[in-house]
Amino acid sequence: MATFKTISSADIKTTRSMLNQLIDLVEEDVSGSATRKKYKVFVTGSTGGNGVTSSLYQTVFDQDYTLQTSNELFDITMGLFSNSDTVVSSSTGTDINGKLLFPSESLMMREKVSLYKQFSQELLGDNSLQFAAPFGSTSDEDKVDEALFLNFKRLFVRDGIKRETFAMRMFRSASSATQAEDGALTSSGQDNIFRETTSGSIILTDVGAASSIERSNYGGDVGNIVNSSNTSEVLGLMFYQKGIAVLDLAKICSGSQVMSGTIECASSANTAIMSGKLIPDFITSASIDQCIDYFASTRFGKGSQTFLTYQNNTQINSTLVFCRATADEFNFSSNPTYTDTEGRIVTIDESQQGIQKAFSFVTTVGLYDANEQLLAVSKLSRPVEKNDEKDLTFRVRLDF
Repeated sequence: MATFKTISSADIKTTRSMLNQLIDLVEEDVSGSATRKKYKVFVTGSTGGNGVTSSLYQTVFDQDYTLQTSNELFDITMGLFSNSDTVVSSSTGTDINGKLLFPSESLMMREKVSLYKQFSQELLGDNSLQFAAPFGSTSDEDKVDEALFLNFKRLFVRDGIKRETFAMRMFRSASSATQAEDGALTSSGQDNIFRETTSGSIILTDVGAASSIERSNYGGDVGNIVNSSNTSEVLGLMFYQKGIAVLDLAKICSGSQVMSGTIECASSANTAIMSGKLIPDFITSASIDQCIDYFASTRFGKGSQTFLTYQNNTQINSTLVFCRATADEFNFSSNPTYTDTEGRIVTIDESQQGIQKAFSFVTTVGLYDANEQLLAVSKLSRPVEKNDEKDLTFRVRLDF
């Protein structure tokens, strides 16, 4: 039978440690159509019966999402603040139930407003509140009217994103379209909505967040995302425990740049030629899918370089149990072959029979409850000799 010893509270200690894992996401994972999964949940009719279908968000995978080995990296979507100039100027009013009304040229405006409210509810605790970068600012120029949301998956965020490790590379300017002085495209103008950008990249980072961290009662720790080449330029917010980045589209992109191309619309032809600015023309006229396709395929690069990197945090809570064996304890084995029929220790050298000092080899430590029910078993990597000249302590660590 086993030998038991009561463990006191003085022999039990608790500790907490942090494990960090580096996460790298490459450009082609975001830009590729096979690595971005769409969810066709929005459908609108048209006079021709074709209609427009779109997702409310897209999920980015680390490889072809149809493969069983693929992993979800993050969700990407966009939203508009309900009282922003972009929404108010494009709205035609409200119905008797207070629901916003928009012309047919504007796609999914209510959905874009609802998505903004959803993130406000989750991160700020009130769906009527507006994000501001820097966090908590009351200045109108810091208010986020048009937002791009990156929601990183728990598999890669774990218990949160480590402060001052976030960095994301993107192109602030889109590929140019030839235009006249009044902003209209010339006859030689080129479609540039889905033409890849090749210059003018910036690095978005949360450098300095450790010394200027803010806290939201609902969203946890919040850090400002800034331009690495000009840290006084705040471009968005990072909610570390939630693993959500909120980027101000008006600041991370050149919103005044002219864009031209074919987009989906609720008309008999089901398509329309658009020529206007990114903000407000494109983000109000295009569906959420087309907005996401635009940013993912043109602003984040298409090569094998790193697009985004950060370190996550994994909190490891440990209970340390110190199992002590003094010089006079655990020197005798419970193995029945340890002694002969007369109770003497069995030895190879018969001349030592009856005078051999007791010793044993410790191989296993078991932890039991008050009712002697086995709770955990710890195996030693090798047997350890125990005799009356040794005072041993075995530390058993339970991580959870």
